[in-house]
Amino acid sequence: MDTKQILKFCLEKGLLVDKDVLNLFNETSDTESVKLIIEKIKNCTKQNVITKNVFYDNKEKVNEFFYELPQKNQKELENLKIKLGLSIEISREKHLLGESETEQAFENEPMGIQIKNLKEFSEDIEEGGVKVLSSVPISNKKIEVQDFVTYFRNRFIEMKGFLQNHSELDNLVSISKIFGSRQKISIIGMIADKSVTKNKNIIFEVEDTTGRIKVLINKNKKEIYEKAENAALDSVVGFKGSGNEEIFFADDIIYPDSSLPERKNSPKEECVLFIGDLHFGSKRFMKENFLKFIDYLNGKFQEDTEYKKIKYLFLVGDVVTGVGNYPNQEKDLEIIDLEEQFLELSQLLGKIRKDIKIIISPGNHDGVRLMEPQPFLDEKYSWPLYEMENVFITPNPCYVNIGERPTFLGFTVLTYHGFSYPYYANNIPSLIQKRAMNCPEEIMKYLLKNRHLAPTHASTQYYPLEKDGLFIREIPDIFVSAHTHKCGVAYYNNILVVSISCWEEMTPYQEKFGNIPDHCKVPMFNLKTRKVKILDFEDLGEGSKEINIEEKKNGN
Repeated sequence: MDTKQILKFCLEKGLLVDKDVLNLFNETSDTESVKLIIEKIKNCTKQNVITKNVFYDNKEKVNEFFYELPQKNQKELENLKIKLGLSIEISREKHLLGESETEQAFENEPMGIQIKNLKEFSEDIEEGGVKVLSSVPISNKKIEVQDFVTYFRNRFIEMKGFLQNHSELDNLVSISKIFGSRQKISIIGMIADKSVTKNKNIIFEVEDTTGRIKVLINKNKKEIYEKAENAALDSVVGFKGSGNEEIFFADDIIYPDSSLPERKNSPKEECVLFIGDLHFGSKRFMKENFLKFIDYLNGKFQEDTEYKKIKYLFLVGDVVTGVGNYPNQEKDLEIIDLEEQFLELSQLLGKIRKDIKIIISPGNHDGVRLMEPQPFLDEKYSWPLYEMENVFITPNPCYVNIGERPTFLGFTVLTYHGFSYPYYANNIPSLIQKRAMNCPEEIMKYLLKNRHLAPTHASTQYYPLEKDGLFIREIPDIFVSAHTHKCGVAYYNNILVVSISCWEEMTPYQEKFGNIPDHCKVPMFNLKTRKVKILDFEDLGEGSKEINIEEKKNGN
């Protein structure tokens, strides 16, 4: 392709094109199709700077633009779609991934390695199937201080890339470029420290890759002061205001935030269920209730025919109760061997009809490392699950695509067990006020706003990968978590937020902290109608309720 021709076209349209995107355009010969896509994405997003992030954040619309092209043109641009992160590359050769292959693929792929299931690539994608879109690189490298420096530096650079596309952040400058008295400028920085003055003003220590500066939030500016109170340490945000090299007076705080332009609907009526925190192997596991749930899936309640629509079942961590997770755990165990726990769990899940695809991710009880992102379940202990044909094993956190069809991109589901949630419930003023451990969907909204699953260093144990594994790069259609043992469903900026209940009776630990668990509640989401129903298997009677969930006008 003639690069000058594309540049001339962009200048005529008042556009700037990122160098990386221009290089990708240069690899294709279909100039007219590229021009058409550029023009359409400009009209759709109102952005004047075209970067890979612009394509990725609007991938639903961009894919529609590709589908509108003639079939021949679509094939010619397939490599471009893959490199822009809009499509999945499928190898024609089935093979097992070795550790070195996995790590290399993860480092080279913007969203992590993208595969149909954990073991093999397949030429043919099953219609309405499951695609596991994330993996975790294997590394035996000793962790050093420099690894954390690199981790935070790379996170800042990547987050800055998203923030600088926000139209609110005009006249953007680096911290080192602030001198004299500058008015109406914006900066992007990571919050390194936070304090309150005698006059009740808030002062942040904020840094970017060029320097550090104090940012003052005046107590009389109520709206921005509330934002500042709830800002998490180590989060990356934008500030608008004025100042000099000594101090910056903020008039507004801009979060990276997560949002979707619209809610999608599948052309086919299918349902997905979300469960987690089974704690199978514990004396408190509610086995009879779970067996009733399985009976429902298998159509034993003849008066309810909706079970036939259920095609996907997510198990989001703590599927077994594990061994040695806390002192004297053995006295609480029905099954005292980890491998035996997985074996008997597989026998229980094996009772579920085989056309339901079961997607399982680990939690803090499942015999894998606590550092996040957590890898796949250890096959040494969980091998019976790996042998089940309708089971897909994923890491934690993970992106999973369900329900894709030739004319429909499917739903992107972000699963995260939720180990970081207690930190935010106990440290963020607005979440403390809401007693958020009993309404965890509020924590999930907060993290979507920060576009990170654990922005603060102390909020969870994490592995300092060069590419931050807890950063929310892709905006999901559905964000689902467990860990708190509370059921809650809400919308945040068109993202369906689902917190799921447990199948373990209340523990002394929960009672001590005043956390009241929900038992045996199963959110069911219809991919076509978007209706949500909560199935209730707690009292061993028959019960379910359909709920209507809408966002409040403020997006919360």
